[in-house]
Amino acid sequence: MGRRRRWRDGVGVLAVVGPDGERVRVPLEVASSYRARTKGLLGRDSVDGAMLLTPASGVHTFRMRMAIDVAYLDRRLNVVAVRSMRPGRLGRPRLRARHVLEAEAGAMGEWGVRVGARVEVVEGPAASLGGAGRRG
Repeated sequence: MGRRRRWRDGVGVLAVVGPDGERVRVPLEVASSYRARTKGLLGRDSVDGAMLLTPASGVHTFRMRMAIDVAYLDRRLNVVAVRSMRPGRLGRPRLRARHVLEAEAGAMGEWGVRVGARVEVVEGPAASLGGAGRRG
């Protein structure tokens, strides 16, 4: 896996791979530019699905309006840490993290995002998703 993956700002689908190989598909926003990563979820009251910040190894919730779940991903998109953060907090960076997922508090547990889980990112419109949290 010597090739480094680069995403562009936009939309896609996050697939959380369960232990049985089943996938939970979730709408995804990708924030890869400096401007998009800096803005992140600031100023929002909610998020439909998740946001991927890449590259990133840490986040903060200053000026956020909602509590969020944060998952730190390594270069192979394996989850190395998950935590919930209330507004006004500074999350410590994770050394192995190359990407960070953000979602509304409680969502990641429902999707099966936990330490050791693997996620996949599919770029492009999520119109064919058919609803957040869909199993398939």
